[in-house]
This record gives sequence, C-alpha cells and structure tokens, in this order.
Amino acid sequence: MTTDNRPTIYEDVEALVDTIVERLGRKVVVGLPLGLGKANHIINALYKRAKEDSELSLSIYTALTLEAPKGGSNLEQRFLAPIAERLFDDYPALDYAKDLRAGTLPENVQVRDFFLQPGRWLNSDSAQQAHISVNYTHALDNLLQAGVNLILQLVSPSDDAKPGKEADRYSLSCNPDISADLLRLKRLGRVSVISVGQVNSRLPFLGGQADRPASDFDYILHGDNYEFPLFMPPHKPVPDSDYAIGLHAASLIPDGGTLQIGIGSTGDAISQALILRQLQSPTFNDLLDRLNDDRPAPLSKYRAPFSAGLYGLTEMVVEGFLKMIQAKVIKRQVDGALVHGAFFVGSPVFYQVLEELGPELRAKIQMMPVSFTNQLYGDEMHKREGRTGARFINSAMKVTLNGAVVSDGLEDGRVVSGVGGQYNFVSQAFALNGARSVITVPATRTKAGKVTSNIIPSYGHTTIPRHLRDIVITEYGIADLRGKSDAEVIAALLNITDSRFQMELLQGAKKAGKLPREYQIPDAFCVNTPERVSKALEPAREAGQLPHFPLGSGLTQVEEHLAAALAKLAPQVGNKTALMQMVFKGLRREPTERMNNSLERMQLARPSSMKERLYRALLLANMDE
Repeated sequence: MTTDNRPTIYEDVEALVDTIVERLGRKVVVGLPLGLGKANHIINALYKRAKEDSELSLSIYTALTLEAPKGGSNLEQRFLAPIAERLFDDYPALDYAKDLRAGTLPENVQVRDFFLQPGRWLNSDSAQQAHISVNYTHALDNLLQAGVNLILQLVSPSDDAKPGKEADRYSLSCNPDISADLLRLKRLGRVSVISVGQVNSRLPFLGGQADRPASDFDYILHGDNYEFPLFMPPHKPVPDSDYAIGLHAASLIPDGGTLQIGIGSTGDAISQALILRQLQSPTFNDLLDRLNDDRPAPLSKYRAPFSAGLYGLTEMVVEGFLKMIQAKVIKRQVDGALVHGAFFVGSPVFYQVLEELGPELRAKIQMMPVSFTNQLYGDEMHKREGRTGARFINSAMKVTLNGAVVSDGLEDGRVVSGVGGQYNFVSQAFALNGARSVITVPATRTKAGKVTSNIIPSYGHTTIPRHLRDIVITEYGIADLRGKSDAEVIAALLNITDSRFQMELLQGAKKAGKLPREYQIPDAFCVNTPERVSKALEPAREAGQLPHFPLGSGLTQVEEHLAAALAKLAPQVGNKTALMQMVFKGLRREPTERMNNSLERMQLARPSSMKERLYRALLLANMDE
C-alpha cells in the first residue's frame, strides 16, 4: 500500500507479486506497455505465479512483444549469433511470449496483442487468434472495457533515486503512449488500478507527460538484480528503392511544416534525404532531377534548405528525428518542443545520439500519449495552430489501383503487424488544413527470385480504405490521388508502377471499365526499372552520400558489410537458378581485404566442406568491394 501518497519500494520481485495478488485477488488484468516499456521481471514473475496457480486468472493486454532475432538459414545464424549475443543475451526474455509461440499458454492465462512484431507471428495460431485489431488511440478504451486493474511499466528515475529509496519523479520515457492517460484517469479517481514501476537506470529520463510524480505509482521495483540492457535492434541497410522513395518524399515537405515518419529503412531514407536537402542542397536537387528525368513530377516542389524548419509530431520517435535535430532540419518549436512523440524502440545509435544532443535539446523531445500525437480531439484549436503544413508519412505492403492501402495483414486474415497509428494519421491529414497523408510502398517485392508488383488490381484485406486515398510514392515517383476520379487515380498509380507489370494492370483496368479503351500510359513513364533508379543514384552512392546505413546501425563495420550482402541475397533464396548464377560469380571473384574480413567473421575464409564453399561463393557474389 502507499503511505502519504509515496510508492512502496520493493527490492524483491516475488514479494512484490505477493502484494499484487493479495490486493487484486483471483483476477488480474494487466496493461503492459508496447515494445520497450514492459516491466519484464515483474510480468515474468506474475506469469510464473499464474502457471503455478490455476485459480489465478491472468489477462495480459499489450502490443509489440519484442523477441531477439533468430536466423533461419545457416548463413543467417552465422551472421546473427554474435550480434544476438552482444545485444540481446542479457535482455530478459518474456516467458509468456515463449509459451504463446509454442501454443502452451495455460488455460487461466490470456494474452491479447494490439500490434505484433512485424512478420514474426504469421505462423502462430495462438497469436493470430488472440490479436485485437484496433486503432492505437482506441487501445485505452479496450483496456478499460476489459477491466484493467494493474499497470506494469519500465521507468527511469530522477537523479535522486537510490535502491531502497524512491525518487521524487519517474519518467515513463519510452512509453507514455497509453500509460500517461491511464495514470491521469487513476489520479482523477475514474479508474481503480494498481500502478507499478520497474526501475531501469539505462532508460533515458524524458519529459512531457512521461515525467510523472512518484505519487502516481503504488509500488516501485528497484534493485541491481532487476537492471537489464535495453532491447536495441540494429538498423537494416537502405536499398536503392527506399532511397528513391525518400528523395521523392523529401520534396513534398514544406518549410515550417509538421513531420511524422515511421520505423524501418524507408524512414531512414526519408531522414537522410531531408538532411541532404538541408546540408547538401545541390546534391539533393541533382538526385531528384536524375530520378524524375524528363517526366513531370506532381507536387515535387519543395527543394530549398529549411529556414523555419520542421516540427516533429510522431507516434514513434526514431533515430532520424534526432539526426534531423542535429542537422537543424527539425528546429520549429511547438509548446517548447521540437518533437512530440509517443514511444520509441531505438537501436544503440538512438541512445548515443540522444546523449550527444545534450540536456537542453534533449528536453525539447517531449513524450506524450497517443491521444495527443495521433488525433486532434482535446484542445483541438491549439493543436491545429501547431500542426501546420503537416505531412504524415507511413509505409505499406501493397496499394490497389483504386487507392486502398494494405499495411497490416494478408488476404487470408493473418496479421502481419497491426493497424497501430496509421489510420489515425491518415484521417488527421484529412482533418487538418493543408495536411497530406503520404503512403510509401516499394513498387515490387521479390521472394524466392520471383518478382511481384505491390501495385495490384484488388486485395482481400484493407488497412486504409480508398476513400482516404491521398499521396502514394514508389521509387518511380509520386501519385497524387486526393480528390481524383477513379480513372485518374488508376492512371496516376500506373505511372509509378514497375514497367514489368504496367501492361497487365492497364489491360485489367480497361476490361473492368475503369479506364477508356484508348488510354495509354505516357512513354515517359514506361521506363520504370530498378536499373534506371540505380543508375540515377549511383554517383551519390559512390560519393558516400547515400550510405547503406545513413543513421548508423549498431553493427560493426564488418557486420554492416555483411548485412548489405545478405540483404541482396535473401530475396533470391529458394530460386535455384539465381543462386547457382551467384555461386558461379562468387567462385570467379577474387576477394579484397575487406571481403576477407567479412568472410572471417562468418567463419568462411577457409571453407572445410562443399556447403561452406557454396556459402562463401554466395556471399562473395553479393559483397560490395
């Protein structure tokens, strides 16, 4: 129990769980934050208690349960094993996730996930059946309807904290997204919930609504035994297609505007393109001219460096925002903040750059609930004043010819990830004057050597309906869809489709009566090939202006070299013809010193079997010199 509104400090997790169960009785409904903010030791101890006591009902409501990466093939395992040992071995795995994946959750335990680690749970029946599809801003309502009575949150203490003594304040740091609103409701007496924090001193103390008085918590777990390294996934290399998308996107963002971008290599590319626009304007403009060639580029009109700068308003704060603060791309303030964000899961680079910013700039990154970042409700007029020139940029898996967007699931109903905040930001773009929703999607996807188009006639699942179609970008350009007729939308999307698929899609649209019989794709848009994109970017690639890891990676230089090679190889795995061609190329290639260092890292410098010789050749065929 709390005394004088101060939390009780526990140094033993089992004693803490004893207290929680004693107070809540036989039904525990836990709100466990998305991603990084989970109090791993407490939920593991509580889950163990439920496994031992079948009379204890435990429901876990959460999102983005993080698991260390594991390689599928022998090559992937050789690459990932040392990285996983370095970055994840001391991260306490979540026991409920292991049993959920194995399908062995006890009957008295339920796990409900709003957002899945992308692609990691496709073949888990348990996770697929337990998924709750909901806009992230509505997740709080689901928790309240479920009768949440316990919050478990990883927290960062203020400087006065010591084991056995509570701090004056704690930061929700990486996850005020839902917790801040739950704590507000608790303080108002509108929800009866026990709030528990687990201290992790490696978590940065960030402000905004993440900064909470100690009295917000009933209990705090604080002890050396419960400190652990944060989950820090490294970056993936940025391919040419993402860089082309990033450059196009950067030309849509007005000076003095508001910016939201998502996680992943496309977000990294957009950040780098904006930094190029600011610091190397001639290069930025030359790259756009080379990509657009002689064809008209709709909306691509913002090319000058930033004077007023941008304001960051985002659900997820990624490294790109920190790098853009350093480059003075992001410098417009709203309510004293350069960036308002709702959560983060960062690579090792994230924490390095955060430290480099220094206390003054770091204080201008204010963490807020998704009810603030993702929607206009609540103090709407003030939000509108701050969110000028907004560009909300989100990625997708597929876009249909009528402008519907597929981002979170497959046609058979399986969930790849979740809706998250994408719908929130798209609808916000339509509600704000001068705002635009931008959907980025690579024009094609390659699996087992087979290339398919991501611009498709139709699909049996939709994340964003066609009546919210706005701007779509592929590596081949920009399609402006807002307010256009169906025929105009289809024509615009065909212009940014890979040319290997344009004729089939064109004929299908005509057959369905959606395009005039005589319509033809303009000649300037019939040369949409990966080779043309790579040629346009080649000078900047060679000059180091478009590196594989523009924001850093969390990997060693040798690992970055290998990651780029494996990224080229992965789409061809399963295609015997393509792999044999690579093997012959690799066998003929004389390795440089850099290549030999990478082969040493993979224990393939001196292959001892035919299989290892093949692996060596495959890597050599895909390595940069």
